[in-house]
Amino acid sequence: MTYHVGRIPISDREISTDNFLEHVESMRARIETATDQVKSAGIDCLIMAVALEAFWGGIEQSEALKRKLADHAGVPVILGSDAVAAALNAFGAKTIAVLTPHMPKGDVEVQNWLEQSGFVVKRLTGLQCQSPRAIAQVPQDRIRDELVALDGDDIDALVQVGTNLAGATVAAHAERTLAKPVIPINTVSAWATLRQAGVTDRITGRGRILEEH
Repeated sequence: MTYHVGRIPISDREISTDNFLEHVESMRARIETATDQVKSAGIDCLIMAVALEAFWGGIEQSEALKRKLADHAGVPVILGSDAVAAALNAFGAKTIAVLTPHMPKGDVEVQNWLEQSGFVVKRLTGLQCQSPRAIAQVPQDRIRDELVALDGDDIDALVQVGTNLAGATVAAHAERTLAKPVIPINTVSAWATLRQAGVTDRITGRGRILEEH
Protein backbone atom coordinates (compact mmCIF):
# COMPACT_ATOMS: atom_id res chain seq x y z
CA MET A 1 0.00 0.00 0.00
CA THR A 2 1.30 3.46 -0.86
CA TYR A 3 0.27 7.03 -0.02
CA HIS A 4 0.23 9.73 -2.69
CA VAL A 5 0.04 13.38 -1.62
CA GLY A 6 -1.59 16.29 -3.41
CA ARG A 7 -1.07 19.61 -1.68
CA ILE A 8 -3.94 22.07 -1.24
CA PRO A 9 -2.55 25.54 -2.04
CA ILE A 10 -3.10 27.83 0.95
CA SER A 11 -1.74 31.37 1.22
CA ASP A 12 0.29 31.93 4.36
CA ARG A 13 -1.49 35.13 5.29
CA GLU A 14 -2.35 36.32 8.74
CA ILE A 15 -5.53 34.78 10.14
CA SER A 16 -7.80 36.73 12.46
CA THR A 17 -11.33 36.41 13.74
CA ASP A 18 -12.37 39.01 11.15
CA ASN A 19 -11.02 37.21 8.06
CA PHE A 20 -11.35 33.61 9.26
CA LEU A 21 -14.26 32.83 6.92
CA GLU A 22 -12.21 34.05 3.95
CA HIS A 23 -9.46 31.63 4.99
CA VAL A 24 -11.98 28.76 5.02
CA GLU A 25 -13.33 29.69 1.58
CA SER A 26 -9.80 29.80 0.17
CA MET A 27 -9.10 26.25 1.35
CA ARG A 28 -12.46 24.98 0.13
CA ALA A 29 -11.92 26.29 -3.39
CA ARG A 30 -8.67 24.36 -3.82
CA ILE A 31 -9.51 20.92 -2.46
CA GLU A 32 -10.49 19.54 -5.87
CA THR A 33 -7.21 20.84 -7.32
CA ALA A 34 -5.29 18.62 -4.89
CA THR A 35 -7.65 15.73 -5.60
CA ASP A 36 -6.84 15.95 -9.30
CA GLN A 37 -3.12 15.72 -8.47
CA VAL A 38 -3.48 12.25 -6.95
CA LYS A 39 -6.28 10.71 -9.03
CA SER A 40 -3.86 9.68 -11.77
CA ALA A 41 -2.09 7.34 -9.32
CA GLY A 42 -5.09 5.01 -9.41
CA ILE A 43 -6.04 5.62 -5.79
CA ASP A 44 -8.48 3.38 -3.92
CA CYS A 45 -9.37 5.89 -1.21
CA LEU A 46 -8.94 9.63 -0.63
CA ILE A 47 -8.17 11.41 2.64
CA MET A 48 -9.38 15.01 2.60
CA ALA A 49 -6.81 16.42 5.02
CA VAL A 50 -8.26 19.83 5.84
CA ALA A 51 -9.52 19.35 9.36
CA LEU A 52 -11.57 22.50 9.65
CA GLU A 53 -13.46 21.93 6.41
CA ALA A 54 -14.31 18.40 7.58
CA PHE A 55 -16.10 19.80 10.65
CA TRP A 56 -17.57 22.94 9.09
CA GLY A 57 -21.35 23.22 9.01
CA GLY A 58 -22.04 20.20 11.17
CA ILE A 59 -22.76 16.66 10.05
CA GLU A 60 -25.11 17.63 7.23
CA GLN A 61 -22.56 19.83 5.48
CA SER A 62 -19.65 17.44 6.04
CA GLU A 63 -21.68 14.60 4.53
CA ALA A 64 -22.46 16.78 1.51
CA LEU A 65 -18.76 17.57 1.14
CA LYS A 66 -17.87 13.89 1.34
CA ARG A 67 -20.39 13.00 -1.38
CA LYS A 68 -19.11 15.81 -3.62
CA LEU A 69 -15.49 14.77 -3.25
CA ALA A 70 -16.30 11.08 -3.73
CA ASP A 71 -18.10 11.90 -6.98
CA HIS A 72 -15.12 13.95 -8.14
CA ALA A 73 -12.47 11.43 -7.09
CA GLY A 74 -14.41 8.29 -7.99
CA VAL A 75 -13.33 6.57 -4.75
CA PRO A 76 -14.44 6.54 -1.09
CA VAL A 77 -13.44 9.65 0.87
CA ILE A 78 -12.20 9.77 4.46
CA LEU A 79 -12.82 13.01 6.35
CA GLY A 80 -10.81 13.67 9.50
CA SER A 81 -13.99 14.41 11.41
CA ASP A 82 -15.41 10.97 10.63
CA ALA A 83 -12.10 9.34 11.50
CA VAL A 84 -12.00 11.08 14.88
CA ALA A 85 -15.54 9.93 15.65
CA ALA A 86 -14.78 6.36 14.55
CA ALA A 87 -11.70 6.23 16.78
CA LEU A 88 -13.59 7.61 19.78
CA ASN A 89 -16.34 5.07 19.24
CA ALA A 90 -13.77 2.27 18.96
CA PHE A 91 -12.61 3.16 22.47
CA GLY A 92 -16.15 3.73 23.77
CA ALA A 93 -15.23 7.34 24.64
CA LYS A 94 -18.13 9.78 25.01
CA THR A 95 -16.90 12.68 27.16
CA ILE A 96 -13.89 14.39 25.64
CA ALA A 97 -11.56 17.39 25.68
CA VAL A 98 -10.31 18.93 22.43
CA LEU A 99 -7.21 20.82 21.31
CA THR A 100 -7.32 22.84 18.07
CA PRO A 101 -5.05 25.39 16.38
CA HIS A 102 -8.06 27.47 15.35
CA MET A 103 -9.65 30.83 15.99
CA PRO A 104 -12.88 30.86 18.05
CA LYS A 105 -15.11 30.66 14.95
CA GLY A 106 -13.38 27.44 13.96
CA ASP A 107 -13.62 26.04 17.47
CA VAL A 108 -17.38 26.54 17.41
CA GLU A 109 -17.60 24.44 14.25
CA VAL A 110 -15.46 21.64 15.68
CA GLN A 111 -17.45 21.50 18.91
CA ASN A 112 -20.76 21.63 17.08
CA TRP A 113 -19.85 18.69 14.82
CA LEU A 114 -18.64 16.57 17.70
CA GLU A 115 -21.73 17.29 19.79
CA GLN A 116 -23.99 16.48 16.84
CA SER A 117 -22.16 13.16 16.66
CA GLY A 118 -23.09 12.34 20.25
CA PHE A 119 -19.97 13.36 22.15
CA VAL A 120 -19.85 15.63 25.19
CA VAL A 121 -17.12 18.27 24.77
CA LYS A 122 -16.16 19.02 28.33
CA ARG A 123 -13.31 21.38 27.48
CA LEU A 124 -11.83 22.86 24.31
CA THR A 125 -8.66 24.89 23.84
CA GLY A 126 -8.02 26.78 20.60
CA LEU A 127 -4.44 27.94 20.09
CA GLN A 128 -5.54 30.80 17.79
CA CYS A 129 -2.56 30.36 15.47
CA GLN A 130 -2.01 33.49 13.41
CA SER A 131 -1.33 31.86 10.02
CA PRO A 132 -1.38 28.42 8.35
CA ARG A 133 2.40 28.16 8.71
CA ALA A 134 2.22 29.14 12.36
CA ILE A 135 0.11 26.05 12.99
CA ALA A 136 2.97 23.83 11.81
CA GLN A 137 5.41 25.79 13.96
CA VAL A 138 3.69 25.12 17.29
CA PRO A 139 6.36 23.35 19.40
CA GLN A 140 5.61 19.78 20.40
CA ASP A 141 6.28 20.70 24.03
CA ARG A 142 3.41 23.15 23.88
CA ILE A 143 1.08 20.59 22.33
CA ARG A 144 1.98 18.17 25.13
CA ASP A 145 1.45 20.82 27.83
CA GLU A 146 -1.93 21.82 26.39
CA LEU A 147 -3.08 18.19 26.30
CA VAL A 148 -2.03 17.70 29.91
CA ALA A 149 -3.89 20.86 30.91
CA LEU A 150 -7.04 19.62 29.18
CA ASP A 151 -6.95 16.22 30.88
CA GLY A 152 -9.01 15.33 33.92
CA ASP A 153 -10.88 12.53 35.61
CA ASP A 154 -14.08 13.80 34.00
CA ILE A 155 -13.13 12.87 30.41
CA ASP A 156 -12.73 9.57 28.57
CA ALA A 157 -10.34 10.74 25.84
CA LEU A 158 -8.52 13.72 24.37
CA VAL A 159 -8.76 14.83 20.74
CA GLN A 160 -6.25 16.87 18.72
CA VAL A 161 -7.54 18.37 15.48
CA GLY A 162 -5.74 20.53 12.93
CA THR A 163 -3.90 18.49 10.32
CA ASN A 164 -1.04 20.99 10.19
CA LEU A 165 -0.50 20.65 13.93
CA ALA A 166 2.29 18.14 14.60
CA GLY A 167 0.51 16.15 17.28
CA ALA A 168 0.84 12.51 16.23
CA THR A 169 4.02 11.67 18.12
CA VAL A 170 3.03 13.80 21.11
CA ALA A 171 -0.33 12.05 21.33
CA ALA A 172 1.25 8.59 21.24
CA HIS A 173 3.49 9.51 24.18
CA ALA A 174 0.66 11.27 26.04
CA GLU A 175 -1.47 8.12 25.97
CA ARG A 176 1.12 6.37 28.10
CA THR A 177 1.41 9.15 30.69
CA LEU A 178 -2.28 10.08 30.84
CA ALA A 179 -3.53 6.48 30.67
CA LYS A 180 -6.36 7.21 28.25
CA PRO A 181 -6.84 7.49 24.48
CA VAL A 182 -5.42 10.59 22.81
CA ILE A 183 -6.82 10.95 19.30
CA PRO A 184 -4.69 12.93 16.79
CA ILE A 185 -6.56 13.63 13.57
CA ASN A 186 -3.73 12.68 11.21
CA THR A 187 -3.13 9.30 12.83
CA VAL A 188 -6.78 8.31 12.90
CA SER A 189 -7.29 9.48 9.31
CA ALA A 190 -4.52 7.10 8.24
CA TRP A 191 -6.02 4.35 10.43
CA ALA A 192 -9.49 4.82 8.95
CA THR A 193 -8.08 4.71 5.43
CA LEU A 194 -6.18 1.49 6.07
CA ARG A 195 -9.29 -0.16 7.45
CA GLN A 196 -11.38 1.16 4.53
CA ALA A 197 -8.87 -0.46 2.16
CA GLY A 198 -9.11 -3.78 4.00
CA VAL A 199 -5.67 -3.52 5.62
CA THR A 200 -6.00 -4.87 9.16
CA ASP A 201 -2.34 -4.84 10.20
CA ARG A 202 -1.65 -3.60 13.73
CA ILE A 203 1.14 -1.01 13.97
CA THR A 204 3.03 -0.35 17.20
CA GLY A 205 4.53 2.89 18.42
CA ARG A 206 2.09 5.26 16.71
CA GLY A 207 -0.74 5.23 19.21
CA ARG A 208 -3.30 2.85 20.64
CA ILE A 209 -5.75 3.14 17.76
CA LEU A 210 -3.28 1.46 15.40
CA GLU A 211 -2.22 -1.06 18.02
CA GLU A 212 -5.64 -2.14 19.28
CA HIS A 213 -8.23 -1.55 16.50
